[in-house]
This record gives sequence, C-alpha cells and structure tokens, in this order.
Amino acid sequence: MQALVVDQIGSFLGKKSERVRVQNKGELLAEVPFQDLEQVLVVSEGVSVSSDLIYECGTRGIPITFLTFAGEPYATVVSASLTGTVATRREQLLAYFDERGVKLAAAFARGKLANQVNLLRYVGKYRKEAHPQVYEALREAATEIQDTAAGLDRLGGNRLDEVRDTIMGIEGRAASRYWEAVRHVIPEEYGWTKREHRGATDVVNCLLNYAYGILYGQIERAIVLAGLDPYGGYLHVDRPGKPSLTLDLIEEFRQMVADRVILALLGRGSDLRMDSPGRLDSATRRLVSSKIFERLETEEPYEGRRHKLRTIMQSQARHLATFVRGERAEYSAWVGRW
Repeated sequence: MQALVVDQIGSFLGKKSERVRVQNKGELLAEVPFQDLEQVLVVSEGVSVSSDLIYECGTRGIPITFLTFAGEPYATVVSASLTGTVATRREQLLAYFDERGVKLAAAFARGKLANQVNLLRYVGKYRKEAHPQVYEALREAATEIQDTAAGLDRLGGNRLDEVRDTIMGIEGRAASRYWEAVRHVIPEEYGWTKREHRGATDVVNCLLNYAYGILYGQIERAIVLAGLDPYGGYLHVDRPGKPSLTLDLIEEFRQMVADRVILALLGRGSDLRMDSPGRLDSATRRLVSSKIFERLETEEPYEGRRHKLRTIMQSQARHLATFVRGERAEYSAWVGRW
C-alpha cells in the first residue's frame, strides 16, 4: 500500500481503467493501481481532480487530502459510507460530558509526554560517548518531562471542562522543555531557535509542519474508518473547522513518526531546501513524504506482537471507538520504544 503525493502546479488526476493517473501538460507523471493505493495527497495549487477519480476513491475508501505547501490540511474528500454508525458518534459526543472525556484527554497527553521522553532517550543513546554533554542534557530533559507527566495522575474532576486547563498546562510545560532539548541535536548551521507552527519561514519548522500535515492525513483516515467524527475531540477545544479529535489522536504519534524522521534527516546532512520563505522545494517535500511513509511501514511492538505503525494507528482509533461505546474499560495511548 502506498500514498500518492501530487505536488506540481497544473497537474491533473484522473482514472484510467484500474489505475489513478497523474498528468501535467500531457506528460504522465505517475500511475498507481487503486488496489495498491491508500491515500492521495494533493500539495499544490492549480491541481484538477476528475469526478471519476473521486467516485472511485470514494467507493474504495481512499481519502483525497489537500494540504498547503506548509503542510496545513484544509480539505479531505472521503466517502459518506465511511462515517460509521450513529451509535458510535452519539457516544463519542456524550463522552465529552462525563469521566470518559477526562480519561481520554489525559491519555492523549500522557502518550505525548511519554513519547517525548522516549524520543529524547532514543537520540541521546547514540551520543553518550561522542557527545556526553548533549547526552546529559537530553537525559535531564527526559527526566523533567517524566516528572511533569506525573501531574496527569493527580487530576481532580469528573468533567473535561474542570480539568482541561490543568492538562494543557502540563502539556505546555513539557512541550517547552522538549523543544529546548531538541535544539541540542539540530545542527547549528540551521540556526534554529524555537518551535513555530503557522507562519513559519525557516526550514526546520517547515519540515516539522509538513511532516505533521502528512501524518494528519493518516490519522484522520484511521478515525473515519473507526466510525468516529474527526471534529469531536477532547483535549483540543472545539472550534469551527478544527478537527479536534484528529489533533488529539495525532499527539501520541508525532514524536515517534514525524519528529524522529525530521531529526534523522537533519542529522544526516540531507539536502533540505526551500524555494521561497515558508515553502519547501519539491525535492524536499518528496523526500520528507517518502521517509514518513517508510516509517509508517516499520514494525513496532504492540499488544504482544509486532505491527506496522500504520496498523497501530488504525488499532488505536478502533480502541478509542470501543472505549466510548463502553466495550473497553480503558483507553491507553501508544508509546514507542527507544
């Protein structure tokens, strides 16, 4: 299974027999069998998509996700038949108002912090001998984040509105410490100083934002296939057009998928370029997307066996659905090894 990334202005996506075809000014750029296709990512302006292709992707459960050049998702075309059962969505929304919402918000935050700790330990273990000062800085930060995470076990309140500010405060302190530690492993020539989201113009933040955008599409697909509503979240506040559940579930995968890939590319001295402020060039976008999808194909320990990361994402979304329906006693975030 693979994802098709379309990032050239003026491209046309259409259907040819049992394949999706990408053409630009009469030139065939790509052709992928539908049976091998998991997702279509459109990362460009001026791209046309035929109704035949939309129909075929819709009936086969293949989402078409549209991202800006900065990696910000702004639309997804998905089949109406994949919206799940009414019972699941009713319980998902009702869970916001009882202790299920509290448990889920805490679980997402707990998973994020645990993976921050493990990623810092992962990148630190390779520097213990060669760069002991960096190793010590990473180890110290991991310990501090772990201590901060302990606050999630002392939440008081049975409704999400009573504890969200506390959870977000814990998450914010840990994030600040995490990115401060990450500075130690980003080569100095990039001049990176802080994490920026919207409006970032430097290459490091643009790489992270673009990687998150690709991961976003994978998470949203898993949520929809599990019968959940991407817009009914818990940790992230509701806002028109904001897919809060997607932003919730992505938290437990950011570090071990996106951050790990980007830090590896930066550390290896990969040719990473921008063709204008805030916009990665085409070659860099393709490199990042290929590495993210390679990472999703790697296997990790999960529930007593080894599974591909993309399979783990789907399983976590299904566990979330069974939890809100009352068929599972607890929801636990996925935590990657280091």
